[in-house]
Amino acid sequence: MRRTPWPRLLVVAFVATVLTFGGLRIVESRGATLLAVPLLASVLVLGIAAVVLALGRSVRLFTQGKRPGLDPLLAARTVVLATASAYTGALLTGWYAGHVLIVLGDLAIPARRDLAVTAGTAMVCTVVLAVVGLVVERWCEVPPPDDDVEGSGASAPSGSAA
Repeated sequence: MRRTPWPRLLVVAFVATVLTFGGLRIVESRGATLLAVPLLASVLVLGIAAVVLALGRSVRLFTQGKRPGLDPLLAARTVVLATASAYTGALLTGWYAGHVLIVLGDLAIPARRDLAVTAGTAMVCTVVLAVVGLVVERWCEVPPPDDDVEGSGASAPSGSAA
């Protein structure tokens, strides 16, 4: 399994930002009011990042030989969770960046400033989630075996993940 390329995550975040900004412009032009992002959203995103990091750490300890046993299914699920976290973090970063951009010109208005602060905080938390996903993906890589049989003609897979 290949690692998620970080430029792809940047593209996902950029596209989500553009779509969110455009959608919010349309919604606001029809008279809707944007509300501040709840603090719970940031706390939950950081909680998910902590869980992914903890699961990744257990896999990393196993691959380094510091943990005796690990269920292979748990390791595989950890890689999938890390990849999903990276993409989710990128998508939500774009979502919250669109919110910040829509109110950037109106920071003198207290309600708009509150939205900018809460959406900016949530955006930072989602960037943390994406980075944690990428780091845990790297931790879950299994190095290729060193004891390759010379005469078998088969080559070991390089850089495969758990």
